[in-house]
Amino acid sequence: MRGGAVMSENRRKLIIEKLNLNTEPITGTELASSFEVSRQVIVQDIAILRAEGYSILATSNGYIIPKIHGQNRIIKTFVSEHKGFERMEEELRIIVEYGGKVIDVIVEHPVYGEIVGTLLISNMDDVEKFIKRVEETNAQPLSLLTDGAHVHTIEVPSEKIFKLIKAELFEKGFIKEQ
Repeated sequence: MRGGAVMSENRRKLIIEKLNLNTEPITGTELASSFEVSRQVIVQDIAILRAEGYSILATSNGYIIPKIHGQNRIIKTFVSEHKGFERMEEELRIIVEYGGKVIDVIVEHPVYGEIVGTLLISNMDDVEKFIKRVEETNAQPLSLLTDGAHVHTIEVPSEKIFKLIKAELFEKGFIKEQ
């Protein structure tokens, strides 16, 4: 039994190394394939690693260890409101077209409190993949729980860029005030 425990420990060390080396998320299926184990084994490994204190995020595109943001980047939040997938795609596109990165979406549920969905969308390709995945899985956006209201955390290169993003979102009716 001890031999299996050593193999598990080694696999978890290699998972951390792999996640640290990648800037893009890695799916559980990809990890399972590379270590020749089931996806469920990877899910259990990730749970153990999180319990050990590793900051591993599960995104819609896979697992990732968030990298420390550059010194020239600013983290901002704003409240948005819209309904429908077309509007969701439009909102995400506006943010990334200005060079912003959509870190997450947050809704305030009356029973469960704050619910956060990690997005990590930083370019048009990410937007397209996210929208395609939503469509393919028939998933409903978290904002459905709050009649369209939600908060986004975004990373921007400057205060000026944040103001430009907010101005366009305001102009298009996503936010109520600049």
